[in-house]
Amino acid sequence: MAFDALITNATVVDGTNSPRYQADVGLNDGKIEAIGSLGDAEAARKIDATGLVLAPGFIDMHTHSDLSLLDDPGGQSMAYQGVTTQVTGNCSYSPFPMGDLAPEEMRRVIGEIFETRQEWRWSTLDGWANLMESQGVSINVAPQVGNTPLRAAAGALDNRPATPDELDVMKRLLAETMEQGAFSFTTGLSLAPSGYAPTEEIAALAEVAASYGGFYATHARVLPGWHVKMVEEAVEIGRLANIPVQFSHMAIVDRRYYGHGPEIVDVIDRARDEGIDITYDMYPYTAAGAGLNQLVPLWMQEGGIPKFMERLRDTSLRKRAIEEMKAGREGGIPPLWHIHVISNTNTEENRGLIGHNLDEIAGMRGVETAEAVLQLIEEEDDGVMAVVHNRVESDIRFFMSHPQAMIGSDGNAVSPDGLYKNFKPHPRFYGPYPRILGRYVREQPAVLTLEEAIYKMAGFPAKRMGFKDRGHVKEGLAADLVLFDPETVIDNATFEEPHQYPTGIPYVFVAGEPVIDKGKHTGVRPGKVLRNGRA
Repeated sequence: MAFDALITNATVVDGTNSPRYQADVGLNDGKIEAIGSLGDAEAARKIDATGLVLAPGFIDMHTHSDLSLLDDPGGQSMAYQGVTTQVTGNCSYSPFPMGDLAPEEMRRVIGEIFETRQEWRWSTLDGWANLMESQGVSINVAPQVGNTPLRAAAGALDNRPATPDELDVMKRLLAETMEQGAFSFTTGLSLAPSGYAPTEEIAALAEVAASYGGFYATHARVLPGWHVKMVEEAVEIGRLANIPVQFSHMAIVDRRYYGHGPEIVDVIDRARDEGIDITYDMYPYTAAGAGLNQLVPLWMQEGGIPKFMERLRDTSLRKRAIEEMKAGREGGIPPLWHIHVISNTNTEENRGLIGHNLDEIAGMRGVETAEAVLQLIEEEDDGVMAVVHNRVESDIRFFMSHPQAMIGSDGNAVSPDGLYKNFKPHPRFYGPYPRILGRYVREQPAVLTLEEAIYKMAGFPAKRMGFKDRGHVKEGLAADLVLFDPETVIDNATFEEPHQYPTGIPYVFVAGEPVIDKGKHTGVRPGKVLRNGRA
């Protein structure tokens, strides 16, 4: 038997949470052809994996790489981590469908959540996928469809439930996008305009996704005192729509409730006992990444960005917004402005603010901090992002250890010399997977076994996505694989210097082709857009 590539003497951790074992693995035509004692077989290339772990390529359950992979098709920040598939369209944001809106109209509504140089030249998932694949991409992409474009296409941008006619438009566009291969329907219920939708409206849309075998993924309503209610609402939508639920980037961000993780996951455990299929993803950092608009009352953001900008120019509305922001958005507690550190801006004029916190910027400008926030949003056309240091390590470790946790970076696939080169993005763009393997598996006290970690990073996400041909090391499956050194693998990206690749991951294969070879990106583009029912 001859192979395109033969990996010998590997420690295989297969993604099923089964014990590791020693084996050789032969690859042919983009698939795993054989596993066993194959050292004497002929192969166009042999890799001696002595001392290395061979695992399925990591499936990043929560990303915003919908357009960054068009700008940086090598996906370097993720490929170097061993990520071979990115799940996009999260938090209600997908760059489709557009319905009757022109691409630039939709881009204007969605704003700069998708930092990109791309001219929007599509209106559907099919059009976006065709562009992605015609250009080529190094890693796979699995699309979801977001609530924001659905509401925008239906004209439901105000803070109210959708009308019956608007809901019909959203259902039709959602059905069309699911037919084109979207895996799920996603919401951003603490963001405008998705957050304007009541529970019943979301459940009605989730029913449509369920009819196509999809699931429901939610950035929940992160409201004051809702650290438990946010999960209860997700469960209720799962119950009403009879749909599996993925709770996005699980964390506690209200400092009054640090340590309440057991109370939160108890909701999930009880729901599962009742037959509701709910799981969650999380990432291993004590900071979030968010737009500054999440500090601003939702009523200010009604009608999309143009109306938002109009309200900012209204002196009385601006004063009202400032008072609410200082007291705490949506009736919350006063914010800690200094924990918000600017990570990227649209304009060159404000580039020098990157790396500074909001209190520092207010001091530079000689204004109170809430006013500085509104100034930045206005100057940047609502396209300014921050890293927000709002979590504690003990909660991270607790949520990671729970049986229903899987890993999602909440980051983007980028490159150090690409569109983000002058920004300071969250280190989750470059580091969560090696960070887990190094800090939470190898270092003591360990949170996960190696087998548990690989399951949470590959096998479990594959199960949620319904992938039949990837996520495990098994004969006949796609040869999406990663080889890493368990003794040295570690993240190097920091909040101060995020554009740094990890250590200890010498090989990453996508469809049998080495995207990372001896620690270097090869430039090959074997990735594809995966489709629900076809992946």
